[in-house]
Amino acid sequence: MLLIMKFGGTSVDSIDLIGKVADRIAAQRQQEHKVVAVVSAMGKQTDRLLELAKRVSAAPPPREIDVIASTGELVSSALLAAALEARGIRAVSQSGGQAGISTDANHTAAAISAIDPAHLRKLLDAGITPVVAGYQGLSPDGDVATLGRGGSDTTAAALAAALQADECQIYTDVPGVFTTDPNACAQARMLEHIHFEEMLELASLGARILHPRSVYFAGKAKIVLRVLSSFAENPRGTRILYSMEPNMEKAPVTGIALNTEEAKITIRRLPDQPGVAAKLFGKIAEQGVNVDIIVQNIGDDKATDVSFTVNRNQTEKAAAAARSIAEQLGAGTVETDARVAKVSAVGVGMRASSGTAAKFFATLAQAGINVQMISTSEIRISVIIDENQANDAVSALHRAFGLDADHETEPTAD
Repeated sequence: MLLIMKFGGTSVDSIDLIGKVADRIAAQRQQEHKVVAVVSAMGKQTDRLLELAKRVSAAPPPREIDVIASTGELVSSALLAAALEARGIRAVSQSGGQAGISTDANHTAAAISAIDPAHLRKLLDAGITPVVAGYQGLSPDGDVATLGRGGSDTTAAALAAALQADECQIYTDVPGVFTTDPNACAQARMLEHIHFEEMLELASLGARILHPRSVYFAGKAKIVLRVLSSFAENPRGTRILYSMEPNMEKAPVTGIALNTEEAKITIRRLPDQPGVAAKLFGKIAEQGVNVDIIVQNIGDDKATDVSFTVNRNQTEKAAAAARSIAEQLGAGTVETDARVAKVSAVGVGMRASSGTAAKFFATLAQAGINVQMISTSEIRISVIIDENQANDAVSALHRAFGLDADHETEPTAD
């Protein structure tokens, strides 16, 4: 069996913890499993490195930021490889480039373009455990490029896909994937399994357990992902599966996601004519801003109000672009509201279940929660509400869809 085992920053935050990670890998090797380990930087090391960069320059070049930031993972990989060798396990640290990971040239937020697994296969065939520095690869110019938030998870899942691993294990500081954020709802419980489409939606909607890119890579290659705790003796974790038995899809909702990092922008009295939306969102796209939910209300006097949401840290960029277009088109005021939250219900069972939307909105109404914006997909219902009511909404929906109760069935065989 070939396992990809990824360990996050909290899992390798000290020499003692690195030793425990080495013991965990050694136990797998003693069972004659092949292992490729992927590691993040120790604890807050990346933040410390980026702070050093800011101390020498107010605006360090992105290329140099990547060189600086990537060293944290290199240190972790070398320390873990040395710890494995000390336990009699042949191991060798590998940078992202040495592991065959190629990226585009978008420094600090690069995307993986290709992986050549030949070198890692050679190491594995020789009985050597590669310890790969996550979060990085080589750009077309041969420069190190980092993958942005969730980069080490993405590294692990992409390597699992390239090597056709039997399982990709993501070790972190939580025991698994929960039905919702335990900080928002005390009745949240850990799931034993979840469909990859559901996990992809939840990750995209604000769940911080996995980055959407890692779920995408694993799902595309039909690789089983497992989220486990580094701090439990015999963790079971949550399996993210590509295929599931039909009887596992009876419940329409599997999880409730909460995102408190949204902001709403509204432009009043835009001309209601062709091309206006293209101009508005084209201008916003030029600023590198990602738009989430969009709602347009048409008035009786050929003017319309348009509202949309963005990440809060992009509010000013988006609002400035909106004001520019509003002035150009003779529209009304531009209003911003950072006191909103997005609450979503997710479940592949929605495809075969009627009445889910009715129950969703009835639940919010009974809780006295006003809905400002709505967005849906085949397996998701999302709403924008006042952030002060976010936890109440999560708890009400969690209870209404039976997520407080233990109704899971056994997963399919791996």
